[in-house]
Amino acid sequence: MDARRELLELLCRNARTETEDLARQIDLSEAEVEDAIADLESEGIVQGYQAIVDWDRTEEEHARAAVELNVTLDRETGYREVADRIAKFPEVSSLQLVSGNYDFLMTVEADSVREISYFVSEKVAPVPEVTQTVTHFVMDTYKEGGIELRDGHDDDRLSVSP
Repeated sequence: MDARRELLELLCRNARTETEDLARQIDLSEAEVEDAIADLESEGIVQGYQAIVDWDRTEEEHARAAVELNVTLDRETGYREVADRIAKFPEVSSLQLVSGNYDFLMTVEADSVREISYFVSEKVAPVPEVTQTVTHFVMDTYKEGGIELRDGHDDDRLSVSP
């Protein structure tokens, strides 16, 4: 594996890793790692850095849903145009064109289930190309962005079987 790929994978695991540690792990100098990161950012490969938040551990209200979208395209409108329109909404945290029984998979986040319902029914469904939405509310999250979310109460009891 080349150093650039290794660097990307390390940044995906923990973007806060010190340059010195990154350099040691991929056998480059700190200056080379800093240059590589700058190149990745200027080329648009690394688009940003985000924290992974376990909302269940906060006092804040938070809801998330995965929404399947089916669309119908015409000669003047393609998937990119529909995606550009929908992606502009701040409630949309991710949007992917997917294969299968629907066209787009959209992740929506808001303060409540009610807000998500309103957003999907009043903002997304009326988009002319959208023909169907199916909303799946997230009940619990066990892993996010490659990080396992734990409740902090490891069960270290031994299992007993008959």
